[in-house]
Order: sequence, then C-alpha cells, then structure tokens
Amino acid sequence: MTLVGPAAVLVAAVVGTGLLALVLTATGLMPLAGQPRFSLDAFTSQAPDLLTSARESLLISMSATTISAAVGLAVALLLVRADRLTRWLTAAAAAPVPVAHIVGAASFALLLSDSGIARRAWGSVTTPWPELVGGPWPVAIVAEFAWKESAFVALVITASVAPRLQEYLEAASMLGAGAGARLRHVTLPLAAPALYGTGVIVFLYTLGSYEVAWVLGAAYPESLPVMAYRLFGSIDVTTRPQAAAVALTTTLMALGAAAASAPLIRRVSAR
Repeated sequence: MTLVGPAAVLVAAVVGTGLLALVLTATGLMPLAGQPRFSLDAFTSQAPDLLTSARESLLISMSATTISAAVGLAVALLLVRADRLTRWLTAAAAAPVPVAHIVGAASFALLLSDSGIARRAWGSVTTPWPELVGGPWPVAIVAEFAWKESAFVALVITASVAPRLQEYLEAASMLGAGAGARLRHVTLPLAAPALYGTGVIVFLYTLGSYEVAWVLGAAYPESLPVMAYRLFGSIDVTTRPQAAAVALTTTLMALGAAAASAPLIRRVSAR
C-alpha cells in the first residue's frame, strides 16, 4: 500500500478535480460568461436528446460487452488447450490488442460501408446492402468493439485460468468427470472471475468511448460521448455547460454500473 499510495493519491486528485470542474460547469457555478448561478438548464435543455443518447450508449455497450464476453470465453477455452496450435491461436487472438480503436473503426468503415470490401466481395454493387455503417442500428460500432475487446477478454481469461486448469482437470478426470462435467464444474468456475471483471471493463470503456461511434455511427441518434464531444467542440461557447451535463451523465452511468457490478464480482471470486 505504501508503494502505490502516492500514485493513488495523485490519480484521485486529478480525477477528483476534473469531476468537480464538470459538476460546477454543468450546474452553472463555473460559467464561461456571466455570473455563477446554480441551474439545471444544461440538463433540461438537452433532456429528450439526452435520453435518446443514453439508450443508444447502453445499446452499444451492452451488445458489445455480451458479444466480447462470449467470443472471448470461447477463444480462451481454445487457448488453454495444450497442443501445437496454441502458439498460433495465441498470436491470432493477440493481434487486435495493439491496434488503436480509431484504426479499427476506419478499417470497419472500409469493410462494411455501402461501397466497402464486404459488399464488393458479396456480389454486384447494385444489389441491396444493409446500412451497417451510419444506419439506424449501431451494427458496425458493436462489431468493431466486439472484435477488439474479445481479444482482451480472451487473453485475460487465459492468463487467469491456464496456470491451474490442467491439474484441476486431471483431478476431475480421475474422479470420473466427463468432458461436459469438467467444463461446467472446473473450467467455467475458474474463468468466471476474469470473465466478469473483463466484462465490466469492456462495458465501462465502450460506454465512454467516442471515436468508434463518431466514425461509424449515424448522425442521429448519437451516443453520449459523441454528443458531449460535439457540444464541447461547438463554436458556440454557451453549449459548454450542456457538454458538461452530458459528460456528467455518462460518468454517473459508469459509476453506477461499476458500483452495481462490484458485489457480483466479489461473490464470484469468493467461490
């Protein structure tokens, strides 16, 4: 604790200062122009769009987290098998990790857009093609997040499970457990803490990430981070409190999700 204490204090000070400035700006107590006055106008003026953007952000985060967790767990179960293909599977699974999300978003735009590689490979450009990029449903956004974050989930689960799994499986096999029983009663319980932990991380990250939704998303509805970025970058400085209100809403949603998931993670880890 003494080693990480100074770093923790510094991080808490930086984050706390930023949150305080966010709250003061959103409530009108730190305006760019005029006298400080407590007001919730920044929230009420954006209320309809704020709710719509919150639903869009939750849809993206929940979908991406579910797919990432499922794919990452399946890949991890392949990686922990001790055979000659493990090295190649590990290299393939780790390949998306160093790729920046903005690069992945641009790649998915080239792949899934109306004139993208997938449509040309599928057939003639005159055939109908769904609006995967910038359409009414955030298909391309979820696909990019799932592609990138499933690699993260797989590697964390593998690192958590691999050191202990083989001996536990051998013990279960000696006690007469079949393949299905070993999976249900040994592998999945060992993987559960890492799976839940990475799932929470993926959910919180996708909830607050803007670059992928900015590149691949529709103009409306937009996610909360994209909405905050647009308002903050407007030439009209009077929209800064509204941008702070949107960012504060995103922060509160993330803190609420983290607080709600903490007891579940502790319960799973204690088993």
